[in-house]
Amino acid sequence: MVTPSEKNHNKHLDLLQEYKLHLVKYIEELQKLDKNSEFAKKWNETTIKERKQELQVIDKIIKNLIRF
Repeated sequence: MVTPSEKNHNKHLDLLQEYKLHLVKYIEELQKLDKNSEFAKKWNETTIKERKQELQVIDKIIKNLIRF
């Protein structure tokens, strides 16, 4: 029997995982744009860097939640 807190925990873990996948796709799309345009490369440089840092934080959170 799953308790309400376990159910809530799993729900939030799933949401984080979905957001992580969204970020990965977003970064890939930005990198594709970079290949086509030098202007886009300079424009997206900081955004890609920030999203990769966000991705690292989310990975750490997910790993800690899984251990919980």
